[in-house]
Amino acid sequence: MQLKHLFTEDRAVSPVIGVILMVAITVILAAVIGTFVLGLGDQVSETAPQASFSFDYNSTSDNLVITHESGESIENSSVSVINPAGASNNWVEADGKISAGDSTTLTISPSDGDSVRIVWTSESGSTSSTLQKWTYNA
Repeated sequence: MQLKHLFTEDRAVSPVIGVILMVAITVILAAVIGTFVLGLGDQVSETAPQASFSFDYNSTSDNLVITHESGESIENSSVSVINPAGASNNWVEADGKISAGDSTTLTISPSDGDSVRIVWTSESGSTSSTLQKWTYNA
């Protein structure tokens, strides 16, 4: 083996590898710039919170107690409780956040198949998601 010849070799990386690397870098840069130009970067942070709710309906008093069981705390200004008539009720907490253990009571007279939805809306109002749904079965 000629060790001296190995260290004096001055050939660069093959042109094919160089072109592939340049194309990959260009595609990655275009994707990153395009994301911010189109405003898609802002929507990434507007994902719905992960939370679990329980529902306890008392038919004698027509009260539906909704309890935040577990998951992320949620700003109460971003949560609406949609009743079977389609009206929106606000969930109000003194500290401004709905946390595990917090509950609210909704007075309803549901028919079979009626549902109540807990809907989260992003701060900008561009995104909304149903966090949990309860359906009345007679």
